[in-house]
Amino acid sequence: MNVFDLRSQLVADYASYISSFIQIKDRQIREYVDKQLESGLLWPEALVQLNPAFEPGHWVDELVEEGLLHPTCKDVFRRKDAKNPKGERFRFHKHQEDAIRVAQAGHNYVLTTGTGSGKSLSYIVPIVDYVLKHGSGRGIQAIIVYPMNALANSQLGELQKFLSLGFEDGKNPVTFARYTGQESDEEKNQVMANPPDILLTNYVMLELILTRPGERKTLVNAAQGLRFLVLDELHTYRGRQGADVSMLVRRARNILSTPRLQCIGTSATLSSAGGLEQQQRDVAEVATRLFGDTVRAEHIIGETLRRSTHDLDFSLPGNLDALKERAANPQQLPADYAAFLADPLASWIETYLGLRRDEGTGKLTRATPRALLGKDGAAALLSQQTGLPEETCYQSLAATLMDGYNKRHPETGFPVFAFRLHQFISRGDTVYASLEEEAERYCTVNGQKYAPGSRRERILLPLVFCRECGQEYYLARKLKDKETGLYQFSARELDDRLGEDEGEDGYLYLNTIDPWLPEKVTEKVPEDWLEERNGELRVKSSQKKYLPETNRLNPLGYMDENGLPVQFIPGKFRFCLHCGVSYNPRQGSEFAKLTQLSSGGRSTDTTVLSLSLVRSLRGDTTL
Repeated sequence: MNVFDLRSQLVADYASYISSFIQIKDRQIREYVDKQLESGLLWPEALVQLNPAFEPGHWVDELVEEGLLHPTCKDVFRRKDAKNPKGERFRFHKHQEDAIRVAQAGHNYVLTTGTGSGKSLSYIVPIVDYVLKHGSGRGIQAIIVYPMNALANSQLGELQKFLSLGFEDGKNPVTFARYTGQESDEEKNQVMANPPDILLTNYVMLELILTRPGERKTLVNAAQGLRFLVLDELHTYRGRQGADVSMLVRRARNILSTPRLQCIGTSATLSSAGGLEQQQRDVAEVATRLFGDTVRAEHIIGETLRRSTHDLDFSLPGNLDALKERAANPQQLPADYAAFLADPLASWIETYLGLRRDEGTGKLTRATPRALLGKDGAAALLSQQTGLPEETCYQSLAATLMDGYNKRHPETGFPVFAFRLHQFISRGDTVYASLEEEAERYCTVNGQKYAPGSRRERILLPLVFCRECGQEYYLARKLKDKETGLYQFSARELDDRLGEDEGEDGYLYLNTIDPWLPEKVTEKVPEDWLEERNGELRVKSSQKKYLPETNRLNPLGYMDENGLPVQFIPGKFRFCLHCGVSYNPRQGSEFAKLTQLSSGGRSTDTTVLSLSLVRSLRGDTTL
């Protein structure tokens, strides 16, 4: 599957969905909104993040021969699947091996590496090795806490692969179980009756384990003297939740009687300020607070990266000429793995999308994700260096990234370029406009109080649009200034509860082409608002309080006898002053009558995106 084509289809489907309910009558506002959508207001250019290559460590067999790991680890930690349950020998990344060595020394530690770096093995290997050396079936030796059940489910699958495949049924060398609240009563009872060596849970369920009588008699007793406590994804524990989890860890240490407890954490990132050494100190401080036990800065383990492709200097004319020739021919891809490593465009991609050097230490670190297209995108940068059209550069970059994903390392089976395409999708906010005539008003999609510029101050109010005709209305609240005694109209949200705060909520109608004229009121209001008296039509007395009231307003929203005539519709939106569509007063939802850029529901947005993905996946014959 070509992920770039998938992204284009996804955005096209979402754009079609969004545009289906955005109806705007005013030409100026409509052209402005169309321009903003085309420029990626709700779906900016996707960011490419290249998973770098990791410095290799030792093979599992070598660590066993060294005496660091139990001999059975050679059979557990292998590259396995259902077709090959015995698997092939496994090689650690250097940061994984570093974590194993720190664990064997008995220190608390945190692994802070990026996605796809194999963080889970940094604690699974030491835990499994400990159980193998001290014997299985001696109660719960390790509790691994995940912030989400999805992560626990994923890890359960990994443990099944390592500890079940290649072994006879029921003869796992180390036992494990999930206890997160999603299990059936039968599964829960089975776990309590036969506590595993390794328990996978979440912080809410851990709290319940420590407090509920049933679990206290079984799981808590089985976990006395707990050896390992792991907090996965430490960066998710912030603020109040972080305080709750840190107190939970302290209660667990106390209740489980843990004099030799070893605390382990993993995180994609916990600090981005300063150099690597400062980041290590910052992470150590946070981890120490969470665990209630010392975590030293030297035991914050980061990833050790290396280049996959040749490091070419493109300031040299020969290398630059080769880069130009290669980028000019998007479909002329390297023939094999070795050729790809020497490919000038592959080298350029790794240099600008994959890696950067830390200024303080000179270590290779991951590059910041970057868009392929756009002003500061990789295609524009490559075009600037080579003089080739930006579109050609984009095609070459996309094709080479896909080719790098499909070319695999002959020993490890990993792709040369394991990359991610990050597509952010926004529901948007709304359009904001100044209180001026149509040709003069300022429009923006960025929420702010006043219009920028050197002209007189102008308040900005959010707009909503009639779902029937697209007529714009300002969302406004009528307030009395306590100092001046003057009435002013200020901004509000569409979902504000009417009358909840001081003032009166409603809508402002400003239309110089089709103005509201009191003498033509019987032509504009709904028919059921009218009655006949003495041969003349007039508005029923019960409906008069809902009629728009005309005020003259200046650009700051204050009543001003020299201002523009603007109608204020108090309370709910009962009928459109332009097209006349009317609504039953019992109809509560204003969203059914008026629309904004963000009027799509979150669940509907998710459904549209999910269906687009599923259709694309089902239509791809390569999957």
